[in-house]
Amino acid sequence: MERLILNVDALYLLEKEGFNVLKSRLAKDEDDAVRIASEIGFPVSMKVSSSHVIHKTDIDGVRYPINNPSDAKEAFRELEMNFKTAYPGKDLDGIMVQMPGRGIETIVGVHRDSQFGPVIMFGLGGIFVEAIKDVSFRIIPINKKDARDMIEELSAYRILTSKRQRDMDINLIEDFLVEVSQFITRHSEVKEMDMNPVFVSSAGLYICDARITQEF
Repeated sequence: MERLILNVDALYLLEKEGFNVLKSRLAKDEDDAVRIASEIGFPVSMKVSSSHVIHKTDIDGVRYPINNPSDAKEAFRELEMNFKTAYPGKDLDGIMVQMPGRGIETIVGVHRDSQFGPVIMFGLGGIFVEAIKDVSFRIIPINKKDARDMIEELSAYRILTSKRQRDMDINLIEDFLVEVSQFITRHSEVKEMDMNPVFVSSAGLYICDARITQEF
């Protein structure tokens, strides 16, 4: 039996495991969205949250920046309507209100290969994933040298380490990849995991969105 964990639930799970995630909470109505956004602190982003929606941008399911309570109410109405239009009769969990990420967007994924076992993937994230397909792979478990090799294999490595990217900290990525490897080793029930984007800057590394498939 498989279980798919998305959105806030996936972030909560990873946070309990010690990973840094962007502060995120689920709003059930407009007033809830305003209250949560005020508690997190403007500006925030707002996103559709439903098990039916894998790629939120496909249904225009993201709003940023949300700068004030009026924006939050309007965004909630728009996102709710976009979901109902795209998935009539389906359940909307709510609208996720999230602190904004900063830095370079990366992607980290894991899948369990029938021949090699768990494999970890790293590359540029966000909109660059499909456009560039610049990724590297290793069989889990990995150490810091393996992680560094994965980073250096990317065609974008020179971009990541250029003088213009003063906000980038490669060591954070190395440590994160090793932590993901250790997490997967501890949790054999995790069949697949996709974290995209993962923001990296001198201020830290934070998971923005995640999808986890567990098999029992």
